[in-house]
Amino acid sequence: MTTRQQAIAAFTGPGRPHELADEVVQGRALRVFLNAPQSLRALFESTASPMPFLSYQDEHWSFAQAWESASRIGHVLVHECGVRQGDRVAIAMRNYPEWVLAFTAVTSIGAIAVAMNAHWQADEMGYALSDSGARVLLADQERLSRLTSAPPGLQVLAVRPALPLAPGVRLLATLTEAAPAVMPPSDIAQDDAATILYTSGSTGHPKGVVSSHRNILASLLSWELDRLVGDAVAGIVPPAPGDPLLDQPGTLLAVPLFHVTGLHASFLSSYRTQRRMVCMYRWDVQAAAALIDAKRLTSMVAPAAMSGDLVRVAQSKAYNLSSLLALGGGGAPRAPEQVGQIAASFQNALPGTGWGMTETNAIGTGIGGQDYLDHPESSGRCSQVMQLKIIDEAGQALPTGQRGELLVRGTALFSGYWNQPEVTAKSFMGDWFRTGDVAYLDDDGFLYIVDRIKDLIIRGGENIGCGLVEAALLLHPDVHEAAVYAVPDERLGEEVGATLYGNPELDLDALREFLNGQLARFAVPRYIVRSPAPLQRTPSGKIFKREIRLAALAEIRRPAEPGAMAGS
Repeated sequence: MTTRQQAIAAFTGPGRPHELADEVVQGRALRVFLNAPQSLRALFESTASPMPFLSYQDEHWSFAQAWESASRIGHVLVHECGVRQGDRVAIAMRNYPEWVLAFTAVTSIGAIAVAMNAHWQADEMGYALSDSGARVLLADQERLSRLTSAPPGLQVLAVRPALPLAPGVRLLATLTEAAPAVMPPSDIAQDDAATILYTSGSTGHPKGVVSSHRNILASLLSWELDRLVGDAVAGIVPPAPGDPLLDQPGTLLAVPLFHVTGLHASFLSSYRTQRRMVCMYRWDVQAAAALIDAKRLTSMVAPAAMSGDLVRVAQSKAYNLSSLLALGGGGAPRAPEQVGQIAASFQNALPGTGWGMTETNAIGTGIGGQDYLDHPESSGRCSQVMQLKIIDEAGQALPTGQRGELLVRGTALFSGYWNQPEVTAKSFMGDWFRTGDVAYLDDDGFLYIVDRIKDLIIRGGENIGCGLVEAALLLHPDVHEAAVYAVPDERLGEEVGATLYGNPELDLDALREFLNGQLARFAVPRYIVRSPAPLQRTPSGKIFKREIRLAALAEIRRPAEPGAMAGS
């Protein structure tokens, strides 16, 4: 029987495709994949086969056709928009095929793709466009309609518009019709920046996470290595010629591409495996099950809320979901009960998950199959290109089994926050990144996340900064004080709750309408509790959020008196 360490040594040794070596890169000691592609462009170009790749409703692209279409967009960006290496190009749209093609083009010409949260409202969009210094924005109709003011000099290319274009906005489809299907040349280095993904912090505006081509490719190859090792330890024999398991795999893209779960685990992981990817307009569990059935899809990666939806549909046996082999998790913790439900509810699918962040390009730890069934509360064991450490409040490393703050370092770790050197410096201890998670490691190296230090809510995979929601609430003239916190939710993991002290005439429906213009919809509090007096504070004058939250949870869990609490 092959042990885990034997499998790792066999797959990462000299001459193997996933050979690992220690190198110093930009002053950091890293463990790198020696045979990784030089850049994302090299990844896309080397996998441009005639195999089916991208599907959306009745539209289809092979890998080669997707590369050709992306090349036309690349030509437009360079020759029509004047984009040069290192320029930022923002993408703001649903999971349309143009998202995939635009990202391919942007990163292949050496520019930096700014993946904008599609839920953002006008102010949030405007902030990210200005902060990133985007030269071009590619946006669909919903995002165009929210773009009330654009930074000076921003060029806007419309994707699938439904309304007449505003002055100065150009139609991408018209521009690409006349463009040659040849990607403009670009000399991209491994450590050149490739992406800026914005992540919500506990306070203030979202932060732009800058990742290089090396960072992203390390995460993709790390997942490949984890699968090889897992199969070897489990005794799974690769399929032989003629085996039906050699049929082309397919994945359902059910999560947004502006998140690393969608971008890395679903989209970018499909190239080297030559995996089909089917895009959805929006999440609908019945539509998802119908697509898995009709397209014989083999995998899906989604937060716990969505995988829980699919479990319930599988239990109804309304669809044939036997093609599904893997149901991955990400973005938010999965209840241990759901881990067993996945194995029991599907004919062939096994559960998997991991711990990672936007800052680590989605990797850190991983777990799946029997390991996950045996350790359903764990996030798995560490990637071979990353390292983990648990520290106490004094910054000292803690032994196995003791809880403390989780630190991470390694090849997939981002270089820093865009335009925020002070925040970057505070987030690191040397080359160790402070995650803000409270965790411990067991004797076998399994990681367990038990709490968060940062004041964040994770709602269905969306990070929501409590400070940002509190600031929006305090903009309303009838709100004097606000405390925002997480409320446990069976489906989404957490929902947004708020306790307010304000004018007696404060109308909660009017407040929510006001917040819809200030925050993304997912960040608007579902639960609002009124306080009859100023909010409780600590001796130092800070709002005593822990006590306020406990009192609010008790209020939320019992029938509310008229006007005392509202949820939607």
